[in-house]
Formats: sequence, structure tokens, C-alpha cells
Amino acid sequence: MMKIIQMIQRFLFTTLFFGFLTLANGQEGFRDTSLSNEVRAQKLVGMLTLEEKVSQMMNSTPAIDRLGIPPYDWWNEALHGIGRSGKATVFPQAIALGATFDEELVKDVAIAISGEARAIYNASSSKGFYHKYNGLTFWTPNVNIFRDPRWGRGQETYGEDPFLMSRLGVAFVEGLQGDDPKYLKTAACAKHFAVHSGPEKLRHEFNAISNKQDLHETYLPAFEALVNADVEAIMCAYNRTNGEACCASNTLLQDILIDDWGFDGHILTDCGAIEDFYSENGHHISKDAAEASVLAVKSGVSLNCGSSFTALIEAVENDLISEAEIDEALVQLLITRFELGLFDPKGENPYDELGVEVIDSEKHRALAREAAQKSIVLLKNNGVLPLKNDLGRYFVTGPNAATVEPLLGNYYGINPNMVTVLEGITAAVKPGSQVQYRQGTLLDRDNINPMDWASGTARSSDVTFYVMGISGLLEGEEGASIASPHFGDRLEYDLPQNQIDYLKKLKAKSDRPVVAIVMGGSPMNLAEVHELADAVLLAWYPGEEGGNAIADIVFGKTSPSGKLPVTFPKSLDQLPAYEDYSMKGRTYKYMVEEPLYPFGFGLTYTQFEYTDLMLSKTKIKKDESVSVKVTISNKGNFVSDEVVQLYLTDLEASFSAPFFSLKSIKKVRIEPGDQQELTFMITPDMLKMVNEDGEKVIEKGKYRISVGGSLPSGRSLDLGASKFVQADLNVK
Repeated sequence: MMKIIQMIQRFLFTTLFFGFLTLANGQEGFRDTSLSNEVRAQKLVGMLTLEEKVSQMMNSTPAIDRLGIPPYDWWNEALHGIGRSGKATVFPQAIALGATFDEELVKDVAIAISGEARAIYNASSSKGFYHKYNGLTFWTPNVNIFRDPRWGRGQETYGEDPFLMSRLGVAFVEGLQGDDPKYLKTAACAKHFAVHSGPEKLRHEFNAISNKQDLHETYLPAFEALVNADVEAIMCAYNRTNGEACCASNTLLQDILIDDWGFDGHILTDCGAIEDFYSENGHHISKDAAEASVLAVKSGVSLNCGSSFTALIEAVENDLISEAEIDEALVQLLITRFELGLFDPKGENPYDELGVEVIDSEKHRALAREAAQKSIVLLKNNGVLPLKNDLGRYFVTGPNAATVEPLLGNYYGINPNMVTVLEGITAAVKPGSQVQYRQGTLLDRDNINPMDWASGTARSSDVTFYVMGISGLLEGEEGASIASPHFGDRLEYDLPQNQIDYLKKLKAKSDRPVVAIVMGGSPMNLAEVHELADAVLLAWYPGEEGGNAIADIVFGKTSPSGKLPVTFPKSLDQLPAYEDYSMKGRTYKYMVEEPLYPFGFGLTYTQFEYTDLMLSKTKIKKDESVSVKVTISNKGNFVSDEVVQLYLTDLEASFSAPFFSLKSIKKVRIEPGDQQELTFMITPDMLKMVNEDGEKVIEKGKYRISVGGSLPSGRSLDLGASKFVQADLNVK
């Protein structure tokens, strides 16, 4: 018995001795803050077993108790506020932020989000909570091009234009990641790389075909811009692109992302994307999880959202991949955790002290309201807006008036004070005036009860607010849109017919104004709405302060200034097939047909006039720049912001070039009767066009410069937009 006790004592001594020795080495190694993050990551990896290494390469990583390392889950969302993690400020959906055309505002929103992220992380980790959606690695922004209005996830993007997407995407990344010289505030991720925008139902097996010109002119620029802005992570997409699975694509991951662009962050898979390599309804490029995981790691992927990488242990044992290759991938991945300060003593990180008081603070709510105000697009106004807030009776009706669903969009957070449109309008109306409400019609189907007490109320009201459109029930990601028959996509472009029928009844029973407030995250057929309603406001998914922001607009507290970041076609017949990834006939750049509403369009409560467009030179060499001056005047009676847009057109291109290309944006506020002179600089880089070989070239010839408050087209003028001004530039 004594011998057994002695053996146990020796075992315990040896275990404790080597445990303390390991911990001491760790303290001198991976916990040494004087070393570079790469060296610290290498030292940590050198202390791990193969099983431990592999376990740290999947999104839900277990603790390593012997090293004092807690669990960590890489998966978190912050598309327009912290998602899925309890109370947070809910900002307008990404497509609404795109409609602001405002980089500074978007960055301010991201700064607020990252502040709340740190506060939530500090609070949850202090309690020992390391669940999914508690971490600091955020899989946002989505910078895929919104090439087709049928894509249910287009709402997650900033629109259809690569330039706008790049500028706003960079601003969002900068706001999320912070400006501390040593630590990341949070880690951002550009997704989904690349050529990924539906169909949702086919995304696990689909092969997106793109020619070199479309690839480099449309699908890749925003990703490259974010890489140049030091985005920490890239998420590869589910689908194949030109025959290669995106998460195993030498072309995308090695040739372009790493070799050409010099990306030095980590690459992760979309969730379950590795399974698509070998599943029955996937790409059929691997026979099993081991082969698929090896293919991904050898292509540059470090992190698997899912559990397929468990098979890497088997793969090493069968000599399909070396442990040294596993080490290299894991080091690249762990650097991010070191940059976030997750292995450093409490207090060394400047963000460790952020407390829960910043979450949904008054400052953040005010910012959410401002962002919603500036995202709202006025599509029509026959003079009814802005309204007085002391009329006798207001009637609020429609399926989206009194519910929080159309405030949210997808990938949303939650908040105890979501302001619906009904609540916002009611709060803004002065005491003594009446506000009445009835839903009137269902969201997407006829009323079961034929009795109608609602539309008649419009007859006795001074104005009716009809809050209509769609919601996340009808569009979004494949598993979230529970009322969508197409896995979140919208293959029917028209609004639900019952909503149009109800609008007709409202107009038939009253000669009083009807203001249509349209909610949704994508283009939709508003032709009949535009014809019937006295004013049409597109409010998107405006977030927690949406109701107040809409009230601010309709009652004239502020002028609408939002612009469409995506073209609204008249019908889907104007577009190529959904599965066709060619840009021919798509977006404002290549669409031949006249749209319902053009890109960049949006009215205000005043009238701006553009005059005196002047170039510093009318002839330049390819390596020269030219300044452009233009005067903008407020000819109305309302102070307003204006989004001034500059477009270039290569009039003599030797290849198929865009009809227009947005190249610069300036946002200005002008008082009634005042004017401002704006100066733009056109650089050689702005003159570059992408040819059929995917090369950026400057050709000799004539270029047209157009400046105005919308896309320079006749349709813009038909809808009441300010006239644009143009001048030609000759490049020798």
C-alpha cells in the first residue's frame, strides 16, 4: 500500500511540477507583452498538442485549462449594431446606411458599435460567459455587390456600386477596429469572398461565372479597399466562382488576396462551407471531411465555422497534411486574439474599462436617430410634405405601422425601446390633435374577415400615413425569412397585392392626402404606390429610432437627404436572369432600360441648383490631375443636406465600359438662399477603366464629367431631381 501511495505522490509531484513549468514558460512566452504578436502566437502554438491546435481552429474553441486559457467563440455579428447578444443599440440596416452616402456618419456608427461590443465583452467575460456572440471578432461588413434586387441578403450591403461600397465599407472597418497603435478595438471581417449574391437556395452548390472585367470592375474592388484598410479577416463564400470553391480557390485566396493584395490577416469559412465540399448537395470536390479540411487549410484558410476541421487530426496521421502546416495556419489565426489583447493582463488594454453605461446610451440613441433620418429617401412629394403637427386628426394604418419587425432587418440586435412608426408619429403630434390607428390589411395576404372599418377612417382624417412594404419575414437569409417561399429571396418583385388593393381603397374613400411610408431592404415595384400616394417615403429598416426619425421627416423637423444606393427597375423583365452573374444590363452602370427610380435619386424639401461647372484644364495627359469646380445653390425655403455626386463616362472607350461611374461624393448643408462652391479633384486613378482582361487602363479620348444630386439621366429629372451639369475632358 505504501508503495502505491509513493507512486501516486510521485505522479502528482511530476504533474504539478511540469504544470507549473509549462505555466511559467507560458508567462515568459506567449504572455510576454514585450514580444511581437507573431512571436507570442508561435510560442503558444509550440506549447499545444495536435488535438489542442485543431480545437483552436474552429469557431467554438474550448478552454486550455493547463495554460489558463478560457474558451472563446469567434462567431459574432455587428452588421448594424451588436447582434444576438442582448440589449444593444439597433442602428439602421446596412442598406439604409448606404442610402446616407455619408462616410463620417457610417464611421461614427461603427465606433459606437465597437464601444458597445467591448462593454458587452467586458461584462460577459467577468461572469465567465464565453458563448457564441460574446466575442470581439465580428463577421461584418458584407461588401458583396447588390447586383440583383431578388437577393434577400442585399439589405446587408451598402448597395450596387463598388465605389460607394468601398468608401462606406472602409469607414465601417475603421470604426470597428479603432485607432489604438497596439490593440484592435474589435476585429472586422469582409465577407463573402467573392462573387456571392444569390440565389440563396443554391448557395451551397452554385457556381458563379464572372468574366475578368466584371470580376475586377465590380465584384472585387470593395474587398481590395478593405484589405488596404487593414481589415483583420476575410470570410470566403459558400459558392464556387468560375469552377473553384471559394474556400479552396487558388485564384481568389492565393493569387489575388494574398499574393496580389498582400492580405496578412486570417481567412475563415462561412458556416458549414467545408461540408459543402463533400456533402450530397454540395460541390463534390472532396470525398470526406479530412480531404476537404486539408484542401481549405492548404488554400490559406485558418478558421472553420463549423466542426469539419476536427478531421485534421486524422489528416495529419494519414500524412495528408503536416503538423507544421497546421502550426502556420494557427499562428496566423491566433495573432488576431493577441491583437485584441485577449491574453494580456486586465487593464493593459485601453478598452478594458468600457462599461455597460455606453450600451444604448443617450448619445448612441441620438446617433441611431440621425442615421435613420439621413437614410430616408423621399421618392415623391406633390407638396403635401412637410406636414404640420397640430392638425385635427391623423390616421396611421398599414401592416408595418405598429410592429418592430420592419425596424430590424436581418442580423439585428434587440432593444427594450424600439420606436415603431405609430409611436413616433403619436409622440410628435401636439396635444389636442387626434391620432387613430388600425392595421387595415395583413402583410402579405388578404384579410380573412371581409369587414373593413379601417379605410373609412381616412375619410375623416386630415392625412393618412400608410405604413407598408415588406419585412424580414419575406426577405433575408435562407433560414430566417419564415414567410418567404424562396429561402429569403424575392423572386416576385411586386408588393403583396393586398397592400396595393388597400391603398386603392384608402384613396377611393377620401380626397385627403395619403403619405406612403415604405419599409424594406431591397428594390420593389412601387409604380402603383407612386401613382396613387401623395408622397412616398422609403424608410428601409430604420432601427430602434425609426419611428421618431420618420416623424422628424414628415413633420419637417429635418429635410430628407437619403439617396438610393441601388437602382429600382420597373419590373424584373428589365433584368437578366437571376443566376446570370454578368453585369451586362445590371445596375446603373450597365442597365439600358429606363428604371422606376435611378441610382443616387432622392428628393429634399428644397430645390438645389447646380451651375458654373469649370475644369482647371480641358486637356490633360494620362498622368495628370484636373480640378473640377461647381456651384450649388439652395433655391428653396428649407435648410437641407445634399449628396453631391460626380460621375465619369468614357465616351470613346475601345471596350465595353460603364455608361456612368460614380467617382466622388461630397455631402453639404446649405441654408435657403445660400450657395457653396465645391471643388473635386480628378486623379489618373479615377480615370482608369477595367478592360476585358481585367486590367485597369487609361485610354486616350474624351471623358464626360457629370455633377448633380442624382444619376445624370432624364428619368432623374422626370422625378423632380435637380438638373445636373456636365463638361468634357480630353485625355491625350
